[in-house]
Amino acid sequence: MPSVLLPAAVLISLAAGALSTSPHSTHHKASTSSPVSSPVSSPVSSSVSSSVSSSGARATSGRNPLAGRPWGTYEGPQEMAWAPYVNATGRHKKLLGYIALAPKAKWFGAWIPNNQIAQRVQEYVANAQAGDPSTLVQMTVFRMVPWEQAACSRLPTRAERASYKTWIDRFAGAVGSAHAAIVLQPDGPFALCAPHGSKVPSKLVAYAAKVLSAQPHTSVYVEAGAADWPHAGAQGGVHAAVRILVHGGIRHAHGFALNSTHFDSTTAEVARAAAIARALARKGFPGRTAVINTSTNGHPYEYGAYTGRDPDNPKVCGSRTTPASRTCATLGIPPTAHSAAHRWGLSAATDRLARKYVDGYLWIGRPWLYRQNQPFVTKRALQLVRTTPWR
Repeated sequence: MPSVLLPAAVLISLAAGALSTSPHSTHHKASTSSPVSSPVSSPVSSSVSSSVSSSGARATSGRNPLAGRPWGTYEGPQEMAWAPYVNATGRHKKLLGYIALAPKAKWFGAWIPNNQIAQRVQEYVANAQAGDPSTLVQMTVFRMVPWEQAACSRLPTRAERASYKTWIDRFAGAVGSAHAAIVLQPDGPFALCAPHGSKVPSKLVAYAAKVLSAQPHTSVYVEAGAADWPHAGAQGGVHAAVRILVHGGIRHAHGFALNSTHFDSTTAEVARAAAIARALARKGFPGRTAVINTSTNGHPYEYGAYTGRDPDNPKVCGSRTTPASRTCATLGIPPTAHSAAHRWGLSAATDRLARKYVDGYLWIGRPWLYRQNQPFVTKRALQLVRTTPWR
Protein backbone atom coordinates (compact mmCIF):
# COMPACT_ATOMS: atom_id res chain seq x y z
CA MET A 1 0.00 0.00 0.00
CA PRO A 2 1.47 3.37 -0.98
CA SER A 3 2.02 5.87 1.75
CA VAL A 4 -0.35 8.81 2.10
CA LEU A 5 1.04 11.72 0.11
CA LEU A 6 1.32 15.37 1.04
CA PRO A 7 -2.25 16.73 1.27
CA ALA A 8 -3.53 18.71 -1.71
CA ALA A 9 -3.85 22.46 -1.60
CA VAL A 10 -7.63 22.27 -1.53
CA LEU A 11 -10.34 20.06 -0.06
CA ILE A 12 -13.42 20.14 -2.26
CA SER A 13 -16.78 19.82 -0.50
CA LEU A 14 -19.54 17.88 -2.21
CA ALA A 15 -21.70 20.85 -1.38
CA ALA A 16 -19.63 23.06 -3.61
CA GLY A 17 -22.38 23.30 -6.18
CA ALA A 18 -24.99 24.54 -3.78
CA LEU A 19 -24.37 28.13 -4.82
CA SER A 20 -24.66 27.41 -8.53
CA THR A 21 -28.13 26.09 -9.27
CA SER A 22 -29.14 25.30 -12.80
CA PRO A 23 -31.66 27.69 -14.31
CA HIS A 24 -31.66 28.00 -18.08
CA SER A 25 -28.57 30.02 -18.94
CA THR A 26 -28.49 32.77 -21.54
CA HIS A 27 -25.39 34.36 -22.97
CA HIS A 28 -25.04 37.84 -21.53
CA LYS A 29 -23.08 40.52 -23.32
CA ALA A 30 -20.66 42.01 -20.84
CA SER A 31 -20.94 45.74 -20.39
CA THR A 32 -17.16 46.08 -20.35
CA SER A 33 -14.59 44.24 -22.38
CA SER A 34 -12.37 41.61 -20.82
CA PRO A 35 -9.16 43.04 -19.35
CA VAL A 36 -7.43 39.76 -20.15
CA SER A 37 -5.33 40.72 -23.15
CA SER A 38 -6.27 38.50 -26.10
CA PRO A 39 -5.47 35.23 -24.31
CA VAL A 40 -5.88 33.05 -27.38
CA SER A 41 -5.49 35.39 -30.34
CA SER A 42 -3.20 34.47 -33.25
CA PRO A 43 -2.89 30.79 -32.25
CA VAL A 44 0.41 29.17 -32.90
CA SER A 45 -0.89 26.17 -34.79
CA SER A 46 -3.95 24.71 -36.41
CA SER A 47 -6.37 22.65 -34.37
CA VAL A 48 -5.58 19.05 -33.62
CA SER A 49 -7.15 16.05 -35.26
CA SER A 50 -7.19 13.33 -32.61
CA SER A 51 -9.11 10.11 -32.73
CA VAL A 52 -9.66 6.90 -30.87
CA SER A 53 -8.02 3.98 -32.60
CA SER A 54 -9.62 0.55 -32.97
CA SER A 55 -7.68 -0.60 -29.92
CA GLY A 56 -9.29 2.12 -27.80
CA ALA A 57 -6.05 4.03 -27.35
CA ARG A 58 -5.96 7.74 -28.15
CA ALA A 59 -4.02 8.52 -31.30
CA THR A 60 -2.25 11.87 -31.00
CA SER A 61 -1.40 13.93 -34.06
CA GLY A 62 1.32 16.05 -32.47
CA ARG A 63 -0.73 19.21 -32.92
CA ASN A 64 -2.28 21.40 -30.27
CA PRO A 65 -6.07 20.92 -29.85
CA LEU A 66 -6.35 24.20 -27.93
CA ALA A 67 -4.91 26.38 -30.68
CA GLY A 68 -6.51 27.66 -33.82
CA ARG A 69 -9.93 28.46 -32.35
CA PRO A 70 -11.54 30.94 -29.94
CA TRP A 71 -11.86 30.02 -26.27
CA GLY A 72 -15.32 30.43 -24.82
CA THR A 73 -16.21 32.17 -21.58
CA TYR A 74 -19.31 31.11 -19.68
CA GLU A 75 -21.30 34.13 -18.51
CA GLY A 76 -24.04 33.10 -16.13
CA PRO A 77 -25.10 31.68 -12.75
CA GLN A 78 -23.01 28.51 -12.94
CA GLU A 79 -19.91 30.72 -12.54
CA MET A 80 -19.50 32.09 -9.01
CA ALA A 81 -17.55 35.13 -10.26
CA TRP A 82 -20.32 36.21 -12.60
CA ALA A 83 -22.91 37.80 -10.28
CA PRO A 84 -20.29 39.82 -8.34
CA TYR A 85 -18.98 41.14 -11.65
CA VAL A 86 -22.43 42.00 -13.03
CA ASN A 87 -23.39 43.79 -9.81
CA ALA A 88 -20.14 45.75 -9.51
CA THR A 89 -19.60 49.27 -10.79
CA GLY A 90 -16.69 51.48 -11.77
CA ARG A 91 -13.18 50.38 -10.98
CA HIS A 92 -14.35 47.26 -9.13
CA LYS A 93 -16.25 46.07 -12.19
CA LYS A 94 -13.20 46.44 -14.38
CA LEU A 95 -11.03 44.52 -11.92
CA LEU A 96 -13.57 41.72 -11.41
CA GLY A 97 -13.97 41.47 -15.16
CA TYR A 98 -10.38 40.26 -15.38
CA ILE A 99 -11.58 37.06 -13.65
CA ALA A 100 -15.22 36.84 -14.74
CA LEU A 101 -14.50 37.35 -18.45
CA ALA A 102 -11.48 35.04 -18.67
CA PRO A 103 -11.90 31.54 -20.15
CA LYS A 104 -11.91 29.14 -17.21
CA ALA A 105 -12.26 25.38 -16.73
CA LYS A 106 -15.45 25.17 -14.65
CA TRP A 107 -15.66 22.35 -12.11
CA PHE A 108 -18.40 19.70 -12.37
CA GLY A 109 -18.69 17.08 -9.64
CA ALA A 110 -20.86 14.87 -7.48
CA TRP A 111 -22.70 17.91 -6.07
CA ILE A 112 -24.57 17.88 -9.40
CA PRO A 113 -26.90 14.83 -9.34
CA ASN A 114 -26.93 12.24 -12.08
CA ASN A 115 -30.38 13.36 -13.22
CA GLN A 116 -29.18 16.97 -13.68
CA ILE A 117 -25.67 16.69 -15.07
CA ALA A 118 -26.61 16.44 -18.76
CA GLN A 119 -28.75 19.57 -18.65
CA ARG A 120 -26.14 21.50 -16.70
CA VAL A 121 -23.40 20.61 -19.19
CA GLN A 122 -25.59 21.37 -22.21
CA GLU A 123 -26.46 24.79 -20.78
CA TYR A 124 -22.85 25.51 -19.94
CA VAL A 125 -21.58 24.56 -23.40
CA ALA A 126 -24.29 26.52 -25.21
CA ASN A 127 -23.63 29.61 -23.10
CA ALA A 128 -19.84 29.46 -23.47
CA GLN A 129 -19.98 28.88 -27.22
CA ALA A 130 -22.54 31.69 -27.74
CA GLY A 131 -23.68 30.31 -31.07
CA ASP A 132 -20.20 29.60 -32.47
CA PRO A 133 -19.66 25.82 -32.68
CA SER A 134 -15.95 26.30 -33.38
CA THR A 135 -15.42 27.74 -29.89
CA LEU A 136 -13.44 25.69 -27.36
CA VAL A 137 -15.13 25.06 -24.01
CA GLN A 138 -13.08 24.13 -20.93
CA MET A 139 -14.37 21.98 -18.08
CA THR A 140 -13.02 20.13 -15.06
CA VAL A 141 -14.48 16.80 -13.95
CA PHE A 142 -14.21 16.14 -10.21
CA ARG A 143 -16.70 13.30 -9.78
CA MET A 144 -14.87 10.60 -7.83
CA VAL A 145 -16.46 9.53 -4.52
CA PRO A 146 -14.67 9.07 -2.17
CA TRP A 147 -11.75 11.39 -2.96
CA GLU A 148 -9.16 13.54 -1.20
CA GLN A 149 -8.24 12.11 2.24
CA ALA A 150 -11.36 9.91 2.26
CA ALA A 151 -9.95 8.00 -0.70
CA CYS A 152 -7.13 6.77 1.54
CA SER A 153 -9.47 5.00 3.94
CA ARG A 154 -12.14 3.37 1.75
CA LEU A 155 -12.93 2.37 -1.81
CA PRO A 156 -16.04 3.34 -3.77
CA THR A 157 -18.95 1.03 -3.09
CA ARG A 158 -20.55 -0.93 -5.91
CA ALA A 159 -23.39 1.60 -6.01
CA GLU A 160 -20.92 4.50 -6.11
CA ARG A 161 -19.04 2.91 -8.99
CA ALA A 162 -22.25 2.44 -10.98
CA SER A 163 -23.34 6.00 -10.22
CA TYR A 164 -19.97 7.35 -11.34
CA LYS A 165 -20.23 5.62 -14.70
CA THR A 166 -23.79 6.81 -15.22
CA TRP A 167 -22.78 10.40 -14.45
CA ILE A 168 -19.78 10.22 -16.79
CA ASP A 169 -21.86 8.70 -19.59
CA ARG A 170 -24.41 11.51 -19.30
CA PHE A 171 -21.71 14.16 -19.08
CA ALA A 172 -20.02 12.84 -22.22
CA GLY A 173 -23.31 12.66 -24.09
CA ALA A 174 -24.05 16.27 -23.21
CA VAL A 175 -20.65 17.40 -24.49
CA GLY A 176 -21.35 15.61 -27.75
CA SER A 177 -19.66 17.21 -30.75
CA ALA A 178 -18.61 20.40 -28.97
CA HIS A 179 -14.93 21.34 -29.01
CA ALA A 180 -13.92 20.72 -25.41
CA ALA A 181 -10.83 20.49 -23.22
CA ILE A 182 -11.57 18.48 -20.10
CA VAL A 183 -9.32 18.26 -17.05
CA LEU A 184 -10.06 14.93 -15.39
CA GLN A 185 -9.98 14.45 -11.62
CA PRO A 186 -7.85 17.14 -9.93
CA ASP A 187 -5.61 16.03 -7.08
CA GLY A 188 -4.81 12.86 -9.00
CA PRO A 189 -2.15 11.66 -6.52
CA PHE A 190 -4.89 10.57 -4.12
CA ALA A 191 -5.33 7.55 -6.40
CA LEU A 192 -2.01 6.31 -5.02
CA CYS A 193 -3.28 6.05 -1.46
CA ALA A 194 -6.26 3.78 -2.15
CA PRO A 195 -6.53 1.04 0.50
CA HIS A 196 -4.33 -1.99 -0.12
CA GLY A 197 -3.01 -0.43 -3.31
CA SER A 198 -6.36 -0.93 -5.03
CA LYS A 199 -6.66 0.28 -8.63
CA VAL A 200 -10.45 0.73 -8.39
CA PRO A 201 -10.38 4.56 -8.30
CA SER A 202 -7.85 4.66 -11.14
CA LYS A 203 -9.94 2.29 -13.24
CA LEU A 204 -12.93 4.59 -12.84
CA VAL A 205 -10.85 7.58 -13.94
CA ALA A 206 -9.64 5.50 -16.90
CA TYR A 207 -13.28 4.73 -17.75
CA ALA A 208 -14.02 8.44 -17.77
CA ALA A 209 -10.96 9.14 -19.92
CA LYS A 210 -12.12 6.57 -22.47
CA VAL A 211 -15.76 7.69 -22.61
CA LEU A 212 -14.97 11.40 -22.75
CA SER A 213 -12.20 10.96 -25.32
CA ALA A 214 -14.61 9.08 -27.57
CA GLN A 215 -16.46 12.33 -28.23
CA PRO A 216 -15.36 13.66 -31.63
CA HIS A 217 -13.83 16.98 -30.54
CA THR A 218 -12.97 16.40 -26.87
CA SER A 219 -9.39 16.45 -25.57
CA VAL A 220 -8.98 14.90 -22.12
CA TYR A 221 -6.12 15.81 -19.77
CA VAL A 222 -5.81 13.42 -16.81
CA GLU A 223 -4.59 15.25 -13.71
CA ALA A 224 -1.29 14.07 -12.21
CA GLY A 225 -0.63 16.48 -9.35
CA ALA A 226 2.09 19.10 -9.63
CA ALA A 227 5.87 19.41 -9.73
CA ASP A 228 5.78 19.57 -5.93
CA TRP A 229 3.27 16.68 -5.56
CA PRO A 230 4.23 13.84 -5.86
CA HIS A 231 7.50 15.40 -4.79
CA ALA A 232 10.77 13.92 -5.91
CA GLY A 233 12.17 11.46 -3.41
CA ALA A 234 9.94 9.59 -1.00
CA GLN A 235 6.74 10.58 -2.81
CA GLY A 236 8.04 9.19 -6.09
CA GLY A 237 8.21 12.31 -8.26
CA VAL A 238 7.84 11.72 -11.99
CA HIS A 239 7.70 7.94 -11.53
CA ALA A 240 4.65 8.27 -9.26
CA ALA A 241 2.99 10.75 -11.62
CA VAL A 242 3.42 8.31 -14.49
CA ARG A 243 1.82 5.56 -12.39
CA ILE A 244 -1.19 7.81 -11.82
CA LEU A 245 -1.51 8.42 -15.54
CA VAL A 246 -0.94 4.89 -16.77
CA HIS A 247 -3.51 3.45 -14.36
CA GLY A 248 -5.81 6.44 -14.90
CA GLY A 249 -6.26 6.01 -18.63
CA ILE A 250 -3.56 8.04 -20.37
CA ARG A 251 -3.83 5.51 -23.20
CA HIS A 252 -7.18 7.11 -24.05
CA ALA A 253 -6.36 10.74 -23.24
CA HIS A 254 -4.70 13.48 -25.24
CA GLY A 255 -2.49 14.37 -22.31
CA PHE A 256 -2.28 15.34 -18.66
CA ALA A 257 -2.86 18.31 -16.38
CA LEU A 258 -0.57 19.77 -13.71
CA ASN A 259 -0.76 22.23 -10.80
CA SER A 260 -4.58 22.30 -10.71
CA THR A 261 -4.77 23.16 -7.01
CA HIS A 262 -1.18 24.10 -6.18
CA PHE A 263 0.90 27.27 -6.43
CA ASP A 264 4.14 26.03 -7.93
CA SER A 265 6.00 27.96 -10.61
CA THR A 266 5.28 27.68 -14.30
CA THR A 267 8.97 26.95 -14.89
CA ALA A 268 8.87 23.96 -12.53
CA GLU A 269 5.60 22.72 -14.02
CA VAL A 270 6.89 22.92 -17.58
CA ALA A 271 9.94 20.90 -16.56
CA ARG A 272 7.69 18.32 -14.86
CA ALA A 273 5.49 18.18 -17.98
CA ALA A 274 8.50 17.45 -20.17
CA ALA A 275 9.78 14.77 -17.80
CA ILE A 276 6.39 13.07 -17.61
CA ALA A 277 5.88 13.19 -21.38
CA ARG A 278 9.29 11.62 -21.97
CA ALA A 279 8.65 8.92 -19.38
CA LEU A 280 5.25 8.15 -20.90
CA ALA A 281 6.84 7.84 -24.33
CA ARG A 282 9.30 5.30 -22.96
CA LYS A 283 6.34 3.30 -21.67
CA GLY A 284 4.63 3.27 -25.05
CA PHE A 285 2.48 6.41 -24.79
CA PRO A 286 4.20 8.93 -27.04
CA GLY A 287 2.94 12.37 -27.98
CA ARG A 288 1.20 13.20 -24.71
CA THR A 289 1.21 16.89 -23.87
CA ALA A 290 0.18 18.93 -20.85
CA VAL A 291 -1.97 21.78 -19.71
CA ILE A 292 -0.76 23.73 -16.69
CA ASN A 293 -2.87 25.69 -14.24
CA THR A 294 -1.59 29.25 -13.87
CA SER A 295 -4.53 30.85 -12.03
CA THR A 296 -2.74 30.49 -8.69
CA ASN A 297 0.98 30.87 -9.36
CA GLY A 298 1.70 34.50 -10.14
CA HIS A 299 3.92 34.50 -7.01
CA PRO A 300 4.96 30.84 -6.95
CA TYR A 301 6.09 28.65 -4.09
CA GLU A 302 6.08 24.96 -3.27
CA TYR A 303 3.03 23.89 -1.30
CA GLY A 304 4.89 22.74 1.80
CA ALA A 305 6.83 26.01 1.96
CA TYR A 306 3.85 28.22 2.79
CA THR A 307 4.51 30.23 5.95
CA GLY A 308 0.99 31.41 6.76
CA ARG A 309 -1.75 29.90 8.88
CA ASP A 310 -3.87 28.21 6.20
CA PRO A 311 -2.01 26.75 3.23
CA ASP A 312 -5.32 25.87 1.57
CA ASN A 313 -6.31 29.55 1.60
CA PRO A 314 -3.03 31.45 1.28
CA LYS A 315 -2.89 35.16 1.87
CA VAL A 316 -3.07 37.27 -1.28
CA CYS A 317 0.11 39.15 -2.11
CA GLY A 318 0.31 42.73 -0.89
CA SER A 319 1.61 44.13 -4.18
CA ARG A 320 3.05 43.20 -7.55
CA THR A 321 6.52 43.53 -6.04
CA THR A 322 6.09 41.33 -2.97
CA PRO A 323 9.51 39.77 -2.29
CA ALA A 324 9.91 36.17 -3.40
CA SER A 325 10.84 35.24 0.17
CA ARG A 326 7.25 35.96 1.29
CA THR A 327 4.78 33.24 0.38
CA CYS A 328 1.49 34.56 -0.98
CA ALA A 329 -0.90 34.00 -3.87
CA THR A 330 -1.79 36.00 -6.94
CA LEU A 331 -2.95 35.30 -10.48
CA GLY A 332 -0.44 33.94 -12.95
CA ILE A 333 -0.22 33.86 -16.73
CA PRO A 334 -3.68 34.42 -18.24
CA PRO A 335 -5.35 31.55 -20.13
CA THR A 336 -3.55 31.01 -23.41
CA ALA A 337 -2.43 28.50 -26.01
CA HIS A 338 0.78 30.53 -26.41
CA SER A 339 2.81 28.57 -23.87
CA ALA A 340 6.14 29.87 -25.17
CA ALA A 341 5.21 33.50 -25.81
CA HIS A 342 7.97 36.02 -25.09
CA ARG A 343 5.73 38.15 -22.88
CA TRP A 344 5.61 35.49 -20.15
CA GLY A 345 9.28 36.13 -19.39
CA LEU A 346 10.23 32.46 -19.15
CA SER A 347 13.76 31.32 -19.89
CA ALA A 348 14.75 30.17 -23.34
CA ALA A 349 15.14 26.63 -22.00
CA THR A 350 11.64 26.68 -20.51
CA ASP A 351 10.21 28.11 -23.73
CA ARG A 352 11.74 25.25 -25.72
CA LEU A 353 10.16 22.67 -23.43
CA ALA A 354 6.81 24.47 -23.34
CA ARG A 355 6.67 24.69 -27.13
CA LYS A 356 7.07 20.92 -27.38
CA TYR A 357 5.21 19.60 -24.34
CA VAL A 358 2.61 22.18 -23.20
CA ASP A 359 -0.64 22.82 -25.07
CA GLY A 360 -1.58 25.78 -22.94
CA TYR A 361 -1.89 27.53 -19.63
CA LEU A 362 -5.41 27.20 -18.22
CA TRP A 363 -7.21 28.67 -15.25
CA ILE A 364 -8.27 25.47 -13.51
CA GLY A 365 -7.72 26.53 -9.91
CA ARG A 366 -10.01 29.13 -8.34
CA PRO A 367 -8.03 31.25 -5.87
CA TRP A 368 -10.78 33.90 -5.74
CA LEU A 369 -12.93 31.37 -3.82
CA TYR A 370 -12.45 30.51 -0.16
CA ARG A 371 -10.11 27.51 -0.18
CA GLN A 372 -10.69 27.35 -3.94
CA ASN A 373 -14.10 25.94 -3.06
CA GLN A 374 -16.76 28.44 -1.99
CA PRO A 375 -17.90 31.13 -1.56
CA PHE A 376 -16.62 33.79 -3.95
CA VAL A 377 -14.72 36.38 -1.88
CA THR A 378 -14.92 39.77 -3.57
CA LYS A 379 -12.22 41.44 -1.49
CA ARG A 380 -9.85 38.56 -2.22
CA ALA A 381 -10.64 38.60 -5.92
CA LEU A 382 -9.99 42.32 -6.22
CA GLN A 383 -6.62 41.99 -4.52
CA LEU A 384 -5.66 39.05 -6.75
CA VAL A 385 -6.25 41.19 -9.82
CA ARG A 386 -4.47 44.23 -8.38
CA THR A 387 -1.34 42.23 -7.61
CA THR A 388 -0.97 39.96 -10.62
CA PRO A 389 2.13 40.80 -12.67
CA TRP A 390 0.32 39.88 -15.88
CA ARG A 391 -2.47 42.47 -15.99
